[in-house]
Amino acid sequence: MKTVIIMGSTSDEHHAKKITDKLDAYGIQWEQHAASAHKEPRKVLDILDSNKNEKDLVYITIAGRSNALSGFVAANSVFPTLACPPFSDKTDMLVNIHSTLQMPSNTPVLTVIDPGNCALAVKRIFGA
Repeated sequence: MKTVIIMGSTSDEHHAKKITDKLDAYGIQWEQHAASAHKEPRKVLDILDSNKNEKDLVYITIAGRSNALSGFVAANSVFPTLACPPFSDKTDMLVNIHSTLQMPSNTPVLTVIDPGNCALAVKRIFGA
C-alpha cells in the first residue's frame, strides 16, 4: 500500500501536511512530489511511470485554479486519483472545486475537500 501525493507546486506543502499527518497516523506509506501538469507534464509522467508496477496505490493530487493535474494523473494511470484542492477563502474554494469537478470523460477523479477525509478515504480504499 502506497499513496503518492502530487502537488501542483511546493506552495501546497502546508495543505499536503494535513493529509500526510493523517496517513502517518494510519500507518500508510506515502511519497510526495511537486510537479505541475501545465508546466512540467513530463515530470508528472515520470512519476506515474515510476509507480506503474505497484500493486496497491492511490494518487492524491493537490492543485488549484485550473486543475489539469488531477485529470492528467487520472487519464494516465490505472490507479484511483483523489483530488484535494487547496483554497485560501470561499471564493478561491469555489474556483478550485469547480475546476476539479469538471473533468473530461475517462478521467475518473474523486474530489475530497477536507484533507482529513482525503486521508481517511485512502485508508478505506486500502481496507486498512
